[in-house]
Amino acid sequence: MEMHIVAVAPSTQEALRNLFQLYAYDFSEILPLDVGETGRFDVEPPSDAFSTDSWRFPFMLRVDVHIAGFAIVHRKSKLSGADDVWDMAEFFILRRYRRAGIGTAMAHKLFAAHPGKWEVRQRRANVAATAFWKRAIGAYTADRFSDELLDDERWCGPVQRFMSGTEAGGTSP
Repeated sequence: MEMHIVAVAPSTQEALRNLFQLYAYDFSEILPLDVGETGRFDVEPPSDAFSTDSWRFPFMLRVDVHIAGFAIVHRKSKLSGADDVWDMAEFFILRRYRRAGIGTAMAHKLFAAHPGKWEVRQRRANVAATAFWKRAIGAYTADRFSDELLDDERWCGPVQRFMSGTEAGGTSP
């Protein structure tokens, strides 16, 4: 399988909107999300995900020629507002591609493409995501990362912090 990560372009914005329905479906296990009368969740990617904000980077993942997931990376900490921190704002892999190393490979490629300080947050109830991120970040950094459980006005859930880039201890995939 050949994996490609490409920036979301105007021609792929509808695909990202559609993937957000599957993302919401996965979250409906831990959040009180219901479908409306149209049979769709009332969720959309952040409207500014398609903007030209210099701090927002939406990506589409393809395996061979097939769409396999997406990520939205911010160059702004959700926790502190600092603009020198990379934040994994959204991350989704289709179930077909999970547990095959695709998500980890995508995360590692995104970390390597955006060297510097990183924060990766999960909702407290999303135990599977926390386990995934600890494994993926641990493999990338040789277990050189911090793991903190926040419960305040900034965030309620686990947060992993680390440096990416070979000079910071991360490895380039």
